[in-house]
Amino acid sequence: MPSLRQLFLDHLGQTSLSPLLLEIDKAEGSFLYGRDGKDYIDLISGVSVSNTGHRHPDVVAAIKEQADRYLHLMVYGEVVQSPQVQYAARLASLLPPSLQSVFFVNSGSEAIEGAIKLARRYTGRSEIIYFRNAYHGSTTGALSVQGSELYRNAFRPLMPSTTMAEFNSEEAAAMISDSTAAVLVEPVQAEAGVIQPVEGFLESLHSACDRHGALLVFDEVQTGFGRTGSLFSLYRYNVIPDILVLAKALGGGLPLGAFIASSGIMAALSHDPSLGHITTFGGHPLCCTAGLASLEVIIGEALTATAKEKERLFREQIANLPVREVRGEGLLLAVFPEDKTIISKLVSRAPDYGLLLDYFLFCEEAFRVAPPLTISPDEINLACQRLRSLMEALS
Repeated sequence: MPSLRQLFLDHLGQTSLSPLLLEIDKAEGSFLYGRDGKDYIDLISGVSVSNTGHRHPDVVAAIKEQADRYLHLMVYGEVVQSPQVQYAARLASLLPPSLQSVFFVNSGSEAIEGAIKLARRYTGRSEIIYFRNAYHGSTTGALSVQGSELYRNAFRPLMPSTTMAEFNSEEAAAMISDSTAAVLVEPVQAEAGVIQPVEGFLESLHSACDRHGALLVFDEVQTGFGRTGSLFSLYRYNVIPDILVLAKALGGGLPLGAFIASSGIMAALSHDPSLGHITTFGGHPLCCTAGLASLEVIIGEALTATAKEKERLFREQIANLPVREVRGEGLLLAVFPEDKTIISKLVSRAPDYGLLLDYFLFCEEAFRVAPPLTISPDEINLACQRLRSLMEALS
């Protein structure tokens, strides 16, 4: 009988030639556990998905209760389903008044696709401005607004009428014109190595969009739900977009995405034609239930506020390691070792030292620290002890 690992290689489509091949039997809190019982401190959170940790009891209980009621009923938008309605209303209560209409989909890539369609439909224009080293997903439309040729070039031709600008440049706002449908931007560029906006940059985009009748779209797929020490980065930088894109932690560990706008903007998708944007499984009852339960944990346990204190603990510990820079905010950090060449070795060898690490798509000199927001001070200390052992072994 082939091993589980061999069956994985034989029958699952592969994303790279060198997967980690960790066999995980269980996960809880900040830890993953292998079939042999070995534990791994999760410093990735499934790439900013598991903000409330793995299998938080409140989330698991909510999923079980909903599973006893119903699963999929009908394509999104046709039947009034309590989990969708309750979650949309709760999100609206936490967002600015202009972001009140939620369109649930299945993933971040789908949410980006929906946001692009909505912006083009509402404005009657086609141009989408995006930024170098931005990451918005891997579907064809999302790939068309990805700021790196590394992942784009092999899949051309892509969607037309897209224009790349430089993040944090003074020239970006000047590129917005009466032909621009939308400016798509991450308020913090995650895959570029956690690059934050300089003062006035997001404000300049907002002002230029208003002048020209274009829509400002924030991709908060990685930064949302307390990850950077603010529930959403739009509050951190005091700029309100016309469309907000969410995913990852939105589903509390289950697949869920959304794009959110005013009712007036969102109405553009409901007619001429009707069913202009549809999804079968978007807003699945289990996913919305898990997401709402996870959101209430983030609020109830004040995880947004404690993310800043946990950032401080990480920075204090990492300062004693052979590291030249730590970039970021809250629990979305990019760590730059003194030796720029060891990132791939750090990631591949990390499981040997009881850690799960990851690199950034567009920053080869750093690895990410983005653990569950529920990680404890003792777990932070243990993670940094293991990280020290790993780095010493590679020196």
